[in-house]
Amino acid sequence: MTDNQGNRGRLIAIGDVHGHASALRSLLELLQPTYQDEIVTLGDYVNRGPDSSGVIDCLIDLRELCELIPILGNHDEMMLDARKDRYAFDRFIASGGDKTMLSYGSRSVNDIPNTHWEFLESCQDLYTTGTFAFTHANFCRYTPFSQQQSSILRWTGVDEMEICNHDSGKAAVVGHSVGDSVRDFGTCVCIDTGCGFGGLLTAYEPATKKRWQVTEAGKVIN
Repeated sequence: MTDNQGNRGRLIAIGDVHGHASALRSLLELLQPTYQDEIVTLGDYVNRGPDSSGVIDCLIDLRELCELIPILGNHDEMMLDARKDRYAFDRFIASGGDKTMLSYGSRSVNDIPNTHWEFLESCQDLYTTGTFAFTHANFCRYTPFSQQQSSILRWTGVDEMEICNHDSGKAAVVGHSVGDSVRDFGTCVCIDTGCGFGGLLTAYEPATKKRWQVTEAGKVIN
């Protein structure tokens, strides 16, 4: 049971991956997700790491094993925007997108498979249950979830705003703001532990506070 809603499986969030497919695959080996589980990935699938293409392939395959709820991160948003104009493409490249394009073996976004664009386009702004709210970076506590601004959801870290309960009473699970460890603020937990910056990739079950972690190379951390 995840958050007292009667779900038979687990509700688990995975933090920022940043192109580290080996870490993601190793973490999923630890989790062994089943069709009863909900896996919420908090975004930033691409940039900085060596295999962004592999990360998206892995997530597409994961949909066959469990209920996957992918959240859109700011780096994923930049990748989508890179199709619009040269300025957006240059910004994407300067933010680690050069390594993303290397993983596709091309410098042209036209060579990225349609299935990968479709995956990114399918990502949600946020996901809520009866007890928890998941988004990439943050949310405004007094704004209904259906009216949240993308600039806050994807770009405003927990270090940039006061941390407090949403008016709905839901506790938040977010990424985006890099820390040396999982940071539990009581009403908000940030699980970005630095994958893409030499740190760890973290999975977190909010109902039990259980966590699983691996290095960028996929080594399990006990």
